[in-house]
Amino acid sequence: MRHLFLLPFFMGALAAGAQGRYAGTTIDLTVSGTSTLHDWTMKSAKADCSANFTINGTGQIVGVDELVFSTPVTSLKSEHSSMDNNAYKALKTDKNPVISYTVNSITVAPAEAGGAVVTCKGKLSIAGAVRDEDVIALCKLNADNTISVTGTEKISMKEFSVDPPTFMLGTIKTGNEIVLSFHLILKKA
Repeated sequence: MRHLFLLPFFMGALAAGAQGRYAGTTIDLTVSGTSTLHDWTMKSAKADCSANFTINGTGQIVGVDELVFSTPVTSLKSEHSSMDNNAYKALKTDKNPVISYTVNSITVAPAEAGGAVVTCKGKLSIAGAVRDEDVIALCKLNADNTISVTGTEKISMKEFSVDPPTFMLGTIKTGNEIVLSFHLILKKA
């Protein structure tokens, strides 16, 4: 009988730490940079992203694990196909068609309005080069039980052995630094 008395407390503890797998339904990736002529942008709406989220009884994200992310390089598109082709060549898509991120560890801290700041330490693979990269994202549980994930990261192309693309026989050169911005909507799988 005493065990039945503890059942509500045990069930409450389970609800307070409910865990679920979420997968990407809406993907909005933007890669932007500079050149000697003008700033440029490439966008993609295609990626595979999934993660396990732990959400407490008040709807706060308190844990994330098993995060997986990858995107085909050729899904990145600008307004100019010649720029796309030069970017694909620089990113060595013939041998490395995917950009991926593999997480080693994740920390979660509360943020305003019920969100969470998620800091991921992992391996970013671009053009066949793999480097340790920290990625910080703001995650929020939405009213429809989806999770929004947003963030911005600066990346050096040279650190990944990527020569910044050039155009018009080298008269137009892109800058080394690029900015990756992402907005993902993940739905419970």
